[in-house]
Amino acid sequence: MKKIIALLILSVILFSCKKQEEDFVIEDFESEKPIVDFGFHFDDFNVHYDTIQSQDTFERILKKQNLNGKKVADIVKAVKDSFPTTVRFKKPYICLRSKDRFNKLQYLIYQTNRVDYYLIDLTDSIVGYKKSRPLTFKVKTIAGELTGPLTKTLRSMKIDPTLSGRLTKVYAWSIDFFKSRIGDKFALSFTERYINDTIYDGVDSLRAAFFEYKGERIYAFPFVQDRNGKTDYYDENGKALKNFFLKAPLKFVNITSHFSKSRFHPVQLKWKAHNGTDYAAPTGTPIMTTAAGVVEQAGYTAGNGNFVKVKHDRVYSTQYLHMSKILVRRGQHVKQGQIIGKVGSTGLATGPHVCYRFWKNGVQVDALKLKLPNSQAMDSRNLPRFKEQMRPLKRALDSVADLKFNRY
Repeated sequence: MKKIIALLILSVILFSCKKQEEDFVIEDFESEKPIVDFGFHFDDFNVHYDTIQSQDTFERILKKQNLNGKKVADIVKAVKDSFPTTVRFKKPYICLRSKDRFNKLQYLIYQTNRVDYYLIDLTDSIVGYKKSRPLTFKVKTIAGELTGPLTKTLRSMKIDPTLSGRLTKVYAWSIDFFKSRIGDKFALSFTERYINDTIYDGVDSLRAAFFEYKGERIYAFPFVQDRNGKTDYYDENGKALKNFFLKAPLKFVNITSHFSKSRFHPVQLKWKAHNGTDYAAPTGTPIMTTAAGVVEQAGYTAGNGNFVKVKHDRVYSTQYLHMSKILVRRGQHVKQGQIIGKVGSTGLATGPHVCYRFWKNGVQVDALKLKLPNSQAMDSRNLPRFKEQMRPLKRALDSVADLKFNRY
């Protein structure tokens, strides 16, 4: 029994010593980097982080800082022309106080977004500024292949998935993403924004890209033709990617029925021509007009359900059938990509979809097989300048793709 007690005492002593050793840790403070932001070394201050509350005003925030009424009035008056008159709910602000027994407010930082902020300097006279945190831009060039939807593929590669929206917009006129397949290869070159060189702030611009589509690489290079012109995208030969018509009136859905001279109608149960392309999508999905024009018809028939027909010029017209809701009126001018209705199953339809019909010179044709005109053309005088800008970008895309896919 005495041996057991002795062992228990020894165990307690050893456990206590071990715990004391574990609790006593020498930290190497010198190896830690001081926090630097908004142009300040935060280690030099007592730092207080806070957020604008629902009833806060600029004056109320100042009163929270143990400032007397006269000082608050002086600050409000001094910075009235350089500080916003209202502060927005849930926006952050930071108080930098002196590191002494007075804990005196020296600077107040109010952030309107991740980059822009307002600074009030109370160290000498009262001064207010509007400033921006420093931005740096880093170029990234990558290659990959589709493993599913483009957004999901980019996310799996640890690339900002919002880049997919830019890509689909650039390629909206030249690639039918409904026909993209798993394994299709691509390469992208883009710039990323960083705040203070470390905080990721999103994709800034798309520098160049290619997608393999139907066995060939379709390149996209940004170029500004005129000094004050807008940026358009062109292939390696200077041909515009932007066409007069979008490839489809919906985004990322399935084609369930093609244009056909003879198709068995699922409702009428007989063989007849199908003069359009059916795109299936959930009820309420936005329907876009594929080109700018004027709404020629907007209404309802027993067969078409709710529909809209748009006249684009003397040659081309398009029609959109079976809508659950019409969002435009007859005679209205519409822009390319404008939402004109919502997917539904009105009229002779077995499920929610849009039947997209296309007219050329008054005759219904297959939109997917039609060679449509470009809305922009490269001025021959700009071609040498474009080629000079394009070549190094194309070389970078091809190199990273060859390395990725072992093409030597």
